[in-house]
Amino acid sequence: MSLNQFQNRLCNDNPHDFSDLRAVVINTSLKRQAGKSHTKLLLDVAGRIMEKNAVSVSHIHMLDHQVAFGVQPDMTEHGWDRDDFPAIWKVIDAADIVLIGTPIWLGEESSLCRLLIERLYGMSGLLNDKGQSIFYGKVGGAVITGNEDGIKHCAMTILYALQHLGLTIPPQADCGWIGEAGPGPSYGDDAEGGPVGFDNEFTQRNATIMTWNLMHMARLLKDNPIPNHGNDRNAWKAGCRADFENPEHRR
Repeated sequence: MSLNQFQNRLCNDNPHDFSDLRAVVINTSLKRQAGKSHTKLLLDVAGRIMEKNAVSVSHIHMLDHQVAFGVQPDMTEHGWDRDDFPAIWKVIDAADIVLIGTPIWLGEESSLCRLLIERLYGMSGLLNDKGQSIFYGKVGGAVITGNEDGIKHCAMTILYALQHLGLTIPPQADCGWIGEAGPGPSYGDDAEGGPVGFDNEFTQRNATIMTWNLMHMARLLKDNPIPNHGNDRNAWKAGCRADFENPEHRR
């Protein structure tokens, strides 16, 4: 979908420079083809806002890849014949903004979304050059679509997982759309008056605010990285070992 007039005006009036930021938008829809995914349509709102503000945006449709189950960086080293996650990780590692989209099934995020989070967890042992989690300096957000309740529940589990890994979650870092309870049109389906959800003020407002918050927080972290005093894992390990080996420190 195209951005609405107000969304475009916000982009045109933007006084901030985001041109050195990178974002990755990851769709964990169960639709085999990205072009048939309702979740992609809402993810594209955020993607277009970022692109109009000179953010470099990469799009990943999980089902375009064969991602193995597991919690190791490369599962071909653990019995799998193929694992595309190492290539996906290179894109995520280079990103300042990580935006995950999922549909709702039985009140939960998709199985592919959980697979992605498990694979991200498998990278949590990696550290940056300051001894912090490799995810420090990245910001995370969540986009949810469906025909049943569960937007806040799915966003809660996704955003909790991301912050636990080390990403920063800005204010109001989620958005979503759900139709009338039960079978019915999904986001972007054709209906009388135009595509469903495109003119939903609540959804468009939250999608817009989420995207700007992601960009603002990424800008802040890029210019002012989180200090490593107190969160340097290498220093913690060395300090604890020294305390353990020194009887004076154990008193």
